[in-house]
Amino acid sequence: MTTTNPLLDFSSLTRFDEVRPEHVTPAIDELIAHAAAVVKQLEAPADSVTWDNFVVPLEEASERLGRAWGVVNHLNSVMDTPELRAVYNETQPKITEFWTALGQNEALFDKYKAIRAASDFANLTPARKKIVEDALRDFRLGGAELPEAKKERFADIQEQHAAVSTRFSENVLDATNDYKLIVATVEELAGVPEDAVAAAKAAAEIVGAEGYLFTLHFPSYFPLLQFANNRTLRETIYRASATKASEMGVVFSELEKWDNTNNIATLLKLRDEEAKLLDYRNFAEVSLVSKMAQSPEHVIEFLEDLARRARPYAEKDLEELRAFAATLGIDDMQAWDQTYVSEKLREQRYAFSAQEVKEYFPEPKVVGGLFKLVQKLFGVTIKPDDAPVWHPDVRFFRIERDGQLVGQFYLDLYARAGKGQGAWMDDARGRRLVTGGIIQTPIAYLTCNFTPPATVDGKLQPSLFTHDEVTTLFHEFGHGLHHMLTEVEELSVSGISGVEWDAVELPSQFMENFCWEWDVLQDLTGHVKTGEPLPRALYDKMLAAKNFQSGMQTLRQVEFSLVDMHLHYDFNPDSAQTVQQLIDDVRKQFSVMMPPAFNRFQHSFGHIFAGGYAAGYYSYKWAEVLSADAYAAFEEAVAAGGDALDATGKRFQQEILAMGGARPALESFKAFRGREPSIDALLRHSGMQA
Repeated sequence: MTTTNPLLDFSSLTRFDEVRPEHVTPAIDELIAHAAAVVKQLEAPADSVTWDNFVVPLEEASERLGRAWGVVNHLNSVMDTPELRAVYNETQPKITEFWTALGQNEALFDKYKAIRAASDFANLTPARKKIVEDALRDFRLGGAELPEAKKERFADIQEQHAAVSTRFSENVLDATNDYKLIVATVEELAGVPEDAVAAAKAAAEIVGAEGYLFTLHFPSYFPLLQFANNRTLRETIYRASATKASEMGVVFSELEKWDNTNNIATLLKLRDEEAKLLDYRNFAEVSLVSKMAQSPEHVIEFLEDLARRARPYAEKDLEELRAFAATLGIDDMQAWDQTYVSEKLREQRYAFSAQEVKEYFPEPKVVGGLFKLVQKLFGVTIKPDDAPVWHPDVRFFRIERDGQLVGQFYLDLYARAGKGQGAWMDDARGRRLVTGGIIQTPIAYLTCNFTPPATVDGKLQPSLFTHDEVTTLFHEFGHGLHHMLTEVEELSVSGISGVEWDAVELPSQFMENFCWEWDVLQDLTGHVKTGEPLPRALYDKMLAAKNFQSGMQTLRQVEFSLVDMHLHYDFNPDSAQTVQQLIDDVRKQFSVMMPPAFNRFQHSFGHIFAGGYAAGYYSYKWAEVLSADAYAAFEEAVAAGGDALDATGKRFQQEILAMGGARPALESFKAFRGREPSIDALLRHSGMQA
């Protein structure tokens, strides 16, 4: 066995089984020192500045540092331990300091300007031209044009921001891991599916408790909200989830430590100050510089227009829900009743339950069906592969085309303690042409938080996915395809790199549509007991229910998006107005059912406070317009018959996935669709078109 620090070994796949907290500091220190030395060399005056003598060495030095820190960051997200967290927090300021200094380096900025001004700039490939233009933009946004004193403050802001964002996500994780609800008897769990009850029983046994243990991990608490007949139980778990990491949080220790109130206020102040330093009116304007949307006003107009279209449908949804709740003896339907009543109404109206559907989606069938679809659409082959992993649940695969390796990915499907919530794709390595003419193939992390396999009636049962979880898996795999099926050879614009943030959801949301196709579902499904695929009668019921409460769901996403945009656009973090008051104002205008006063969803809104979606959460609805319209091309191909579907898949691969960020997203969309995007397909798919 090699004794080399695994974080410094770039000759093979990361040796995750060998990475230890004590490897982090020496590896990152060495890589920062090497990158800094390269930067110092590149700062020196040169007779000429070219792609090969400037951009290539800078990219190579920074890529290794980015990849090593990416491993640390990933492990911190999926295998959090006190030891790793400590070294992560100790090392993060060094990383932030290096990247901030790089973004402010005037000598490097001037050399990119020299490349842009050179007579042979016109001879560069479109991808390289875009890299230069993006770099100039990023230097300006990184404070390269600021006077020295303001540069120092800008750097301080970046370091503080990184630290507070990390604290935000740690608080959410710790509050999630801390909460435990013990239900004494199975009678109290009437209505809850047997697999969820079995998982709760096993969780209790692990900690040596009697009864049934529920946590705030989604696969654990959501079945209570959806199925538990016990209204008090639903209220208890809803309140715990809705107040997580807040001043009202239901926790068992260190309440104040996990309250994100001050972290939210600090982040908003830091972002506002950063915007003012860069001579923008607000952080939303800074955020949108690198996006498709033209201005905060443009985004707000888009969202409010969508809200106006959705509101009549949402009001009808709520009216029907309240009327049905009364038939269940719930005359004052509350937030903790809504999911339960919705499920009961769905069962009555469409004569099926989510649990019935779930039994047709065992994990092996879903994953196998997903792979089969991707192979058919994009002419690739997906095979199991070997690599060291960070947890026994993790699997590794390779994607080939015509026998040649295209990309690889890690698949980490199940929820566990120490793993961040939600689902995401991240890049482990990007595609690029390296020295010697060799292609470095891309690698992706695909992470979800589904229910692990459980023992039911004495037998180990595979994980059963809800249909929503199936679409989540397809969504993240769409991101992975964007990263792995790129054909661009320039690292900065290959795969998802360089793609505008409000277009990056196009391939992911596009893939979700296939989860509703009958032919695809035949390959995705096999009943956990009989192996039979999804029956046509049940599929027809699912299809009839597809847009069940889509009006309310659309308004909910619009609400989140408007809260995010207004917090970063016209909210003054130094004024008397509180974040909660702004949220309440948005809800009064756009919600049809107000959440309870104790709801603190923002305290665990990691997308905007610990992720990359600040003033960008609208991207989900924005990109949904693109993805629905793109998928309409497949619907048209099916209607046309023949081999049109295969041709459309090939065109989507060539014009969207293969191009990555090498050209503006709108150009890629128009190359695929032949025109500007239209909202019509989104409204039709959502059942909101007159």
